[in-house]
Amino acid sequence: MTAGSGVLLVVLSLSGALRAHQEEPVARGTCKAGFSEEGYTAWVSRNIPEGGKLLKVKFSSCPGTRRMQYETNSVDFRVGADGTIFATRELQIPSEQLAFMVTVRDRQTAERWDAMVRLLVAQTSAPHSAHTQRGKNTPLDAPAAPLDMLLPWPQLHSTGGLRRQKRDWVIPPINVPENSRGPFPQQLVRIRSDKDNDIPIRYSVTGVGADQPPMEVFSIDSMSGRMYVTRPMDREERASYHLRAHAVDMNGNKVENPIDLYIYVIDMNDNRPEFMNQVYNGSVDEGSKPGTYVMTVTANDADDSTTANGMVRYRIVTQMPQSPSQNMFTINSETGDIVTVAAGLDREKVQQYTVIIQATDMEGNLNYGLSNTATAIITVTDVNDNPPEFTSSTFVGEVPENRVETVVANLTVLDRDQPHSASWNAVYRIISGDPSGHFRVRTDPVSNEGMVTLVKAVDYELNRAFMLTVVVSNQAPLASGIQMSFQSTAGVTISVVDINEAPYFPSNHKLIRLEEGAPIGTVLTTFSAVDPDRFMQQAVRYSKLSDPANWLRINATSGQVSTAAVLDRESLFINNNVYEATFLAADNGIPPASGTGTLQVYLIDINDNPPELLPKEAQICEKPGLNAINITAADADVDPNIGPYVFELPFVPAAVRKNWTITRLNGDYAQLSLRILFLEAGVYEVPIIVTDSGNPPLSNMSFIKVKVCPCDENGDCTAVGAVAAAGLGTGAITAILICILILLTMVLLFVVWMKRREKERHAKQLLIDPEDDVRDNILKYDEEGGGEEDQDYDLSQLQQPEVADHSLSKAPGVRRVDERPVGAEPQYPARPVVPHPGDIGDFISEGLRAADNDPTAPPYDSLLVFDYEGSGSTAGSVSSLNSSSSGDQGYDYLNDWGPRFKKLADMYGGGDED
Repeated sequence: MTAGSGVLLVVLSLSGALRAHQEEPVARGTCKAGFSEEGYTAWVSRNIPEGGKLLKVKFSSCPGTRRMQYETNSVDFRVGADGTIFATRELQIPSEQLAFMVTVRDRQTAERWDAMVRLLVAQTSAPHSAHTQRGKNTPLDAPAAPLDMLLPWPQLHSTGGLRRQKRDWVIPPINVPENSRGPFPQQLVRIRSDKDNDIPIRYSVTGVGADQPPMEVFSIDSMSGRMYVTRPMDREERASYHLRAHAVDMNGNKVENPIDLYIYVIDMNDNRPEFMNQVYNGSVDEGSKPGTYVMTVTANDADDSTTANGMVRYRIVTQMPQSPSQNMFTINSETGDIVTVAAGLDREKVQQYTVIIQATDMEGNLNYGLSNTATAIITVTDVNDNPPEFTSSTFVGEVPENRVETVVANLTVLDRDQPHSASWNAVYRIISGDPSGHFRVRTDPVSNEGMVTLVKAVDYELNRAFMLTVVVSNQAPLASGIQMSFQSTAGVTISVVDINEAPYFPSNHKLIRLEEGAPIGTVLTTFSAVDPDRFMQQAVRYSKLSDPANWLRINATSGQVSTAAVLDRESLFINNNVYEATFLAADNGIPPASGTGTLQVYLIDINDNPPELLPKEAQICEKPGLNAINITAADADVDPNIGPYVFELPFVPAAVRKNWTITRLNGDYAQLSLRILFLEAGVYEVPIIVTDSGNPPLSNMSFIKVKVCPCDENGDCTAVGAVAAAGLGTGAITAILICILILLTMVLLFVVWMKRREKERHAKQLLIDPEDDVRDNILKYDEEGGGEEDQDYDLSQLQQPEVADHSLSKAPGVRRVDERPVGAEPQYPARPVVPHPGDIGDFISEGLRAADNDPTAPPYDSLLVFDYEGSGSTAGSVSSLNSSSSGDQGYDYLNDWGPRFKKLADMYGGGDED
C-alpha cells in the first residue's frame, strides 16, 4: 500500500512456532467455519481518507455455504465481499487506538461469527507500519515472548550519483496484561542497535512510567537493552504508555535517533458491572399491552468496553409476585430497557412488582463473566378501568321545609380504582326530578359518597316529596377497551317534613298617606298577616314591636291600626315626612312562630307652625342711611305653607313706627332701618309681625334686639360707642378701671415681697457644706492617707498656740459651721493642757451645755467645731497607735461618755468578736 493510506502491511513475526501455528489449515477433517484470527490489529495514520483500505480479514467457510454476509458495528467502516475493510468517510482517529467488531452472518442458517479489529495510531510519520494478528492460541492477555528489536540506523546508498535514505521501522506496540502475578521485574522486550558490534552503547527510556510519574514502572538494562516492567499493571488506572528509547555511546553522544515505544495494558476481566442505582423505580399503566416500555436500568463496567470484559448484558433473575404470569416483563440484554411481555397487568390485583436484574460482563457469559444485581420496583399505576357503581338502586331521605344547606341523603358507591385519584373520584349529577334546582349532589372528598344537599328552600304546601334520578361517573374518562357502562344510575326519594311557619305580611313595608294633626282614634289601615300553614288551624295575634313616638295602636285580633296620639310632621321621629312602626304577628302553633311587618305613614303637611323672624340680634349705626338690617323668616312647615312672607311693624306702641321702618326686598327678605335722623346709642327690642302664605295664613310677632351705636366714616361701630351701646355708664367704667388698678397694685406688692424674702434667704446662707451636714446624711470615710510621720505636714498649724497675737489666732471655744458668727463669740471652757482621763468628757459636756444655751443656735442639731486642741500631744504621731484587736488597751470607759460614744464603745469595748 502507499504511505498516504496510512497502512503498512508488514507483519512482525514473534516466533517461528507461532507463524507455523498460524499457517495451519483451517479445516482438519470436519469443516468448521470461522475467522482465521480472533482479532486483527493494524497500524494506521491518524487521518484516514474516505475509501481508504485498512486491512483484510480472512473468513473460512465450509463447502456449500455461499450466502455469507460481512457486517460491522461501526458506521465509519464497511467490509467488502473479500473481507477488505474500507473507511466510509474521511476520519480522524481521536485516541491512540480504535476498535470495532466485524461480523459474518450466514443468511441461510442465521448463524454469526465475530472478530475484533483494533486500529493503532502511529505516532511517527514513518512510511512503514506493522500489522500483527492474534490467533486463537495466543490471547491478548498472555505475556509476549521477549523480542530482540533492531533500532534502525539510517544509511546512505549511492546509485548513479543519487543518494537514498533508509526508511525507519515503526515498532509494533508492546502488549502487557494487567494484574500479572510476576515475578517482577518481568522482561518485556530487548532493544539493540546494529552498531553495538562496533562501539559500546548505553540504552535508556524516557516518558510517563519511566522518568515521569508514575515513576519506575518500566526499567531498562543500560548495557543489554532489555526492558522490564517492575510491578503489576492496572488498565483502569492507565491504559497505555508512550516511551522513547535512546541509544548513546559511553561519552553520551547520540548513536541512534530516539525510537517510540507504545505499551498497551491488555484488559483483564477484573471489574464487576456496577449499577448506577441499587434500586430503580418505574411505573406502568395497568392493562398495558405487551411491549410497553417501563424503565431502563444501567450498569457500567470499568473494564475495556471494546472487549468482552466490558460488554455488559442484562437479564431478569426473579419477579415477585409471579402473578398473573411469572414472566410479566423482559429486559433488553444490551440496553437495559424493561418492557412488558405479557398482558394482564391489573392494579386491583397486583399493585407493585419487584424484579431482580442481573448485569453480567463477558457479553453475558455466566460461566466466565462477573455479575452484579439491582432491584427494579415497578408500580402498576391506576387507569379508570372500573366505573363507580351505586351500592343500592334506591335511596331515601327527608328534609324539613324552609331549610337550606342541609344534607338530605348520602349516596354510597363502590369503585375499585386507586382511592383519591381521578379514576376513583366520583361526580354526581341529577338528571330528573328537580326542575326548580332545589337539590345538588356534592362529593365527600374522604368517603367519595354523594351528599344530596338542599340548596333552595322547599315548601311543604307546594311539594310534599321529590323523586330524583342521580347518575355517577368518574372525573377521568373510562379507559379504552373497557366493556361496561361508564356511569351508574340510582333513584332518590326525598320527603318534605311540614313545620310551623311564621305568619307573614303580604305587603311588608306598607305605605299609607295621612294629614298630620289627625285626631286620636283615627283608623289608618288594617295591617293583617297570612299564615302559610294551610293545613293547620291556627290563630294569629298582633302586637306592636316598634313605635318610637307611641302614636299608634293595633287591634290584637284583626290587625286594625289607629292613632293613639296626634301625629306631627315636624317631630324628630319623622324622617323625610315618613313615620315608621313595626308590628308582630304570632300564631299559636307548637312551637309558636312569628313574623314582622313595617307600616310607613306618610304625613301630609298642614299650616300649623307660624314663621319665626331671623336674625334675633343685629347692629346698626345711630344715623340713618349708613346701613340697614336684612331680615327673613323661618317656618317649620313646607311649601306651600311657608313664604312669601309679609313683614310689618305693629301700631302699638307708636314709637316703633316712629323710629323704624321696614322695606320689602322680595318674598322672603325685608330690610329694617331707622326712620328718624338720630337715635341714641343703646339696645332696642323692635317688634315685627311676620305672616306666612299658608291656608289659612299664620302670623307671629317676633322681637329683634338691635344695638344702635356711633359709627366711624366706614360705617363700623367705634369702641366707645360699642361700650355705650352695651349700656355701661361713666360710673360703671370708672369702677372697672379702679378695680383693675387695685389688682395690679396687689400683684406688684406680692412680687416685691417675694424678692425681699429671696434676698434675705441668700444673705443667711449655711456655712457648712451640704455634704458635711450631719442631719440624716451619709458620711464617707474612704480617704485615710498616711500618718503624720509619713507626710511632710506642719502639725503646729493644727494646734492652738498658748500665746499668740490676737489678730493671728482664733478665739478659743466652739464655733458653729452652719452660720457665720456676727458678734463676739461666747466663751467656752478651755481644754486643759495636760490630758486627764475625765478631761475629755467634762470638756465635751461643758461645750454641749454652752451650745444649748447659745441664743444664736438654730433649733436643730448642728456640727460643732472644737478648734482648740491644746499645746501639743504627748502621744506623738497617731501612726504609732495599734488597732489590733489583740492589744491590751481597754475601751470600757467609753460607756461612761454618754450615748454619743455608744457606737465606739460597741466597736472597741464590746468583747470578743464572733
